[in-house]
Amino acid sequence: MTTAQKDDSDKTIIAELDLGDDELDEMTIRSLIAICTAILLILGSGIIYIAWNNWWNEDLIGPGTFLTSRQQSYENLVGFSGLEINGQGIIVCIVDSGIDLTHPDLRHLELKGWKDFVNSKGTIYDDHGHGTMMAGIMSAKGGLTGVANGVTLLVAKALSEEGTGSDEIVSEAINWCITNQADIISLSLGGAPGITPSFISGDLVEDAVNDALDEGIYVIAAAGNDGEEETDNDVDSPCNVENVICVGGVGIDGTIWSGSSKGSNDFEIFPPKLARQDPDKKPELVAPADSIPVLVSTNKGENEPTQSTYGTASGTSAATVYVSSAIALLLQSNPDLSRNGSSGGDVEVIEQVKQWIKESCLQRTNSNEHDDYYGYGLLQVDQLIQRAT
Repeated sequence: MTTAQKDDSDKTIIAELDLGDDELDEMTIRSLIAICTAILLILGSGIIYIAWNNWWNEDLIGPGTFLTSRQQSYENLVGFSGLEINGQGIIVCIVDSGIDLTHPDLRHLELKGWKDFVNSKGTIYDDHGHGTMMAGIMSAKGGLTGVANGVTLLVAKALSEEGTGSDEIVSEAINWCITNQADIISLSLGGAPGITPSFISGDLVEDAVNDALDEGIYVIAAAGNDGEEETDNDVDSPCNVENVICVGGVGIDGTIWSGSSKGSNDFEIFPPKLARQDPDKKPELVAPADSIPVLVSTNKGENEPTQSTYGTASGTSAATVYVSSAIALLLQSNPDLSRNGSSGGDVEVIEQVKQWIKESCLQRTNSNEHDDYYGYGLLQVDQLIQRAT
């Protein structure tokens, strides 16, 4: 009796122990599941954060997919895509409202020279913003990538905080570019509606431009933005100078931008003007000008650093920088054509390059005739480099 009871008691104890082991295993499994779930949630949250952070920086802080894709479309349109050169070794002088080197996409730059012809400041700044936009198209590295960001930059501030200037100041700036050994002078003056008005019409600027051309310096200038105005008689000065490379503008589909100025190339009695001859008919070519992705300066010339800000700008000023960049790539590929190259140093070489521009541009129609808006055609930098080789 006692033994039987003991056996039953032992079986009960064993049964209870077995039940305890089952409960332990179940708790362990549940704990493991909970831990794994927590890990997955943490990892998932991290992935979500990374995705959100990337979106924030790209689409809110950075330029966003619209601007980067538009920039790429324009590069494809005019032949920059696929080129493995960036203008290294070529000196470009930008005459504009200055440059904001505190913008994240320009902080890598070390200017070869800076001169403030407006306020005589030694510090580098841009109290208007247009110069920063133009410099970014060429030299940006960051959210946006410039199409010739290996060039060496000279920057002459010749436009005021209001975006205005004078013949005297701009001519002094051009002469400074000449003295400082520029290979290319980029003049986006008067080429951005609502940003930089057309104002230059005097002989001083044209004289300075001719001095630059005589030394074999390539001068690229904006055709202007009065294409929709009844007073559109000719391209802006100094774009009208014979050996200046004058640039009109197109949209994303390659058709003429509505604001791009018309060249007047026929003989006129009054005011007296001889008919222009090839390859100097105006404008010589067209390049991107409609809603161009640009860097935006926010510090208005103060010492506060600019944030990663971007936007768009329209005008033949932007088209001018695309062509200035194209010439920089051409000179990098053919150093002999530069100001100090074995073939360079005079206006005849510039005339030869203009002939290659005429022959390499994508014509508007099957005709090889010059168009008073479209020029000899749309810039094709890859074909230009190939034609000059």
